[in-house]
Amino acid sequence: MIALSVYLFLPAFLSAADTISKPNIVLIMADDLGYGDLSCYGSENCKTPHLDRLAANGMKFTDFHSSGAVCSPTRAGLLTGRYQQRAGIDGVVYADPKKNRHHGLQKNEITLAQCLQDAGYQTGMFGKWHLGYQRQYNPTFRGFQQFVGYVSGNVDYFAHLDGTGVFDWWHNAELNREEQGYVTHLINDYAVEYIRQQREKPFFVYIAHEAVHYPYQGPEDQPIRKEGVGDIKSAKRKDIANAYREMNTEMDKGIGKLVTVLKELNLTDQTFIFFLSDNGANQNGSNGELRGFKGSLWEGGHRVPAIACWPGQIVPGTVCEETVISIDLMPTILELANAKVPEGHKLDGVSLVSLLNKQMPLPTRQIFWEYNGKSAVRQGPWKLIMNQTRKEPIELYDLSQDLSETKNLADAQPQRVQRMQSALTAWRTDVKQSATPQPEK
Repeated sequence: MIALSVYLFLPAFLSAADTISKPNIVLIMADDLGYGDLSCYGSENCKTPHLDRLAANGMKFTDFHSSGAVCSPTRAGLLTGRYQQRAGIDGVVYADPKKNRHHGLQKNEITLAQCLQDAGYQTGMFGKWHLGYQRQYNPTFRGFQQFVGYVSGNVDYFAHLDGTGVFDWWHNAELNREEQGYVTHLINDYAVEYIRQQREKPFFVYIAHEAVHYPYQGPEDQPIRKEGVGDIKSAKRKDIANAYREMNTEMDKGIGKLVTVLKELNLTDQTFIFFLSDNGANQNGSNGELRGFKGSLWEGGHRVPAIACWPGQIVPGTVCEETVISIDLMPTILELANAKVPEGHKLDGVSLVSLLNKQMPLPTRQIFWEYNGKSAVRQGPWKLIMNQTRKEPIELYDLSQDLSETKNLADAQPQRVQRMQSALTAWRTDVKQSATPQPEK
């Protein structure tokens, strides 16, 4: 369902949509930002005027979900348009070489950037990759013509070291040890400069912010990691709440600068902007009234803030209540850009174009999550969760009546539980049969 109070303006927006064959695409992903961490989603701790303005000028989603409950899987799903289980990255790609540092997004996976480059777009990525540490997984080999950022799950915002103390700041496929600066500022500055450079051609910019992920460092703080050592507990900032707010504020300011530059270059009406988070907040952030945090399959783990803005195409002030998932963004952007995947290549998401510019409801479908032995399926307002807790291994909720997932209806609805369990089993079998394998260590 879409709450919309400005239907009178709809025809003008629909006719305008036919005039731009290859819009610029700006895709912005925050890290660990919770459903309640923006002021336009009710936050009182974090004021985010620029993102609020983006929502006021476009569409705010209230039932938008990341495809994963942690970092790497959602990013794999976002850039492939496929469930991450099918794409071969169903969990975190860790920096620790004793775990799975050798894993990454394999070459047979087709990325959004590759498809857009084939369609004539200039492609740039700035920020967090987290889809492979080895050189062959670098974004510049996965469709991005320019990359500045880091390949791990997080870096010291000043020292640019990952959690194991390894230096991790790249310009394309080469380490850059000379560059100084606060990561949030660097990510945004490079994105803005890229837009200036590519303004004469259609461009795709993927801005993957580190904020508000640990380590908690505001722009005036000091490094807390040393090369070869990693995290130093005694140096960690203690007032996490203030650091969290500062990190969110700096990301929001940067997005404001990006919007300003688009206006300065007369690109506003030619540019589709989408903002989302990769998963819900941990205990240091806010998921509003949602239950659970990052890593869980309760709503707090994967229902996230999301905003779409495209003046002249999306009616301003729209609030979308449709159930949407992050793997829908690749088919959406491909349709907007008149780009395609290779014939026979399967995408799991659906295009949102008619939802965005015509407010047409999405077709009925099921949506799935699986992480670390837990799984969930959504059918309309109904959500089944398996193995989130040992005490209640089967949980069923009617989200239209119980958004906070407090009343387990599994015992009262055994037939519905059985049907949804069967759907989960069929989905799991499907994605495993076609899953991209990872190399042995």
